[in-house]
Amino acid sequence: MTVPGISAPPAVQARLLDLQRIDDELTRVAQHRRRLEQASDVAAAEAERTSLRRTAADRRGELEDLRTRIGRVETDVRTVEQRLERDRSRLATTSSPKDAHGLEQEIASLRRRREALEDDELGLMEQVESVEAAAGGVAADLDEVDQRLAALRTDRDDALAGLDAQHADAAARRAGLVGELPADLVALYDRQRTRYGVGAARLVGAVSEGSNMALTGADLAEVRAAAADAIVLDPESGCILVRS
Repeated sequence: MTVPGISAPPAVQARLLDLQRIDDELTRVAQHRRRLEQASDVAAAEAERTSLRRTAADRRGELEDLRTRIGRVETDVRTVEQRLERDRSRLATTSSPKDAHGLEQEIASLRRRREALEDDELGLMEQVESVEAAAGGVAADLDEVDQRLAALRTDRDDALAGLDAQHADAAARRAGLVGELPADLVALYDRQRTRYGVGAARLVGAVSEGSNMALTGADLAEVRAAAADAIVLDPESGCILVRS
């Protein structure tokens, strides 16, 4: 329980409590930073934006396909109209009743074909309007989520900057305090804190604040019998016990 080879006056040992408070602050800052970096609202907004971008790409693909199909229909309409113009010219100049009859039938068939193509074109244009409206809605949603995400990231980055400043301040205070303490005492404190999570804690009466447990009668007697400058470890938590 008593650490051989290391000693320090009670006032110096008491300063380990200040060091522990600074380390607790640094731990809280690090935990808060991790929570901010993993913020669910930012992650949710990023996922929503990714989904909207995929939807926007799908709408663009649909529009490109529809416009390609409209282009093909328009080409077919022009071809039919050219054939109609050719057949009308031939009908106007033919003197053969048989040829005239055949041309009239072909002209009627071409007109039906043109009407069907124009109906197809109209249907495709209506689909274009519908998809364009949907794409506009997606674009508006994407703009909204972009703005929301930017605000969330700004808030997060501002909070992170504040934590960085708090960490730098605590780290500077820690370095200053460590420089004033015996190196072997600090090394022991750091080793115990790394192993057990607590480097130093106050002994209040019979209770260790490191473990929040009362020492046994035998352990308490041993602690009270130790020299004032002796370094005593908590048998439960392993931290350095700072005696009042």
